Amino acid sequence: MATITELKCAVKETLETRGVLGQLKARIRAEVFSALDDQREPRPPLTHENLLINELIREYLEFNKYRYTASVLTAESGQPKDPLDRQFLADELKVSEDASSKPLLYGLVSHFLNSSDKGGKVFLRGAAISKTVPGPDV
Repeated sequence: MATITELKCAVKETLETRGVLGQLKARIRAEVFSALDDQREPRPPLTHENLLINELIREYLEFNKYRYTASVLTAESGQPKDPLDRQFLADELKVSEDASSKPLLYGLVSHFLNSSDKGGKVFLRGAAISKTVPGPDV
């Protein structure tokens, strides 16, 4: 008869092989975060830039099947539960895209990596203080 230690090892190995163990750990972290999240403490205002950045990150996380990480991002940031429309996001960032099904973040990174101007650098301005976007609590 198998010992408890052997049984634990067999279950852990099976869950790792199936790719479930990481998902379970992520789900537990998300649930613990949700339970500990203090709703009485107000969140900082969600700026327009943060809304767009969070959405780019959420689209990337969901594309790569990091769903629990995306749910923690959504809960912690105050991002709306429903994703922004991809075309709206592209319009706001003033980008056009081909028929790629990859997240916009991939296209933005690819653009800079494959830029024809290899010698020059892009000058990034500091983010301007912008209007805030009402969160889910408003």
